[in-house]
This record gives sequence, structure tokens and C-alpha cells, in this order.
Amino acid sequence: MDWKLELVTVPVTDVDRAKAFYVERAGFVADHDHTVDPGLRFVQLTPPGSACSIAIGTGLTDTAPGTANCQIVVSDVDAAREELLGHGLEVGEVQAFDWGRFVFFADPDGNRWAVQQLPNRR
Repeated sequence: MDWKLELVTVPVTDVDRAKAFYVERAGFVADHDHTVDPGLRFVQLTPPGSACSIAIGTGLTDTAPGTANCQIVVSDVDAAREELLGHGLEVGEVQAFDWGRFVFFADPDGNRWAVQQLPNRR
């Protein structure tokens, strides 16, 4: 049996601000934005090429905004960094570790993201 992670909830304070950040700056695709009732809004956003999405909204979680730590894997972290910078995102310099090369950024609430290029495995 395959177990596939498809959705991770990211807690935010302002759904519209967070949606604009993820779509306009981080380059995510806006899949859904549904207000089910006044206390429940579900917004699903997916990084390009990813099988896993994030959910932001109201009434989705009691977790405090700014506490999420997420990671995306890319084939070229330098190109990813340039793309994020091109969208006006504040992103750190590329850092190299034994387990890959990374850049880091945060959303307006302080939820942290790592973008990793895996090391060559021979």
C-alpha cells in the first residue's frame, strides 16, 4: 500500500494576505478557495509540480500562526532562489550542508520554509 502525503495545514492570521504571498511571491498555484460558512474558509495552494498542497484558512486548526516548518525539494536551488527573488520574496543565501543545499524564507506570519536541493548520490 502506498501512503501519500497530500495536504499540510499552515496556520495564518490573515488568509487573504497569506494567499497573496504564496501565490504572488512563492509561486504556488491557487487550487481552491471556498468559504463553507462564516467560521470555515478553506484555501488550498500547491507548489508547482508538487503532489502535496498546503491548506490555509479559518476554522482549520487551533495551531498558532508562525509555528509551521515546511520543506520543498527542487532540482536546482540556485534557480529556485532566483525565481523567488524575482517575485520579490526575501530569501536567504544558498547554504551548503552534507545533506543538501538550501535556501530559507518565511511567510508574513513567520511560518518557515526550507527549499532543498538534494545532494548527488552515487
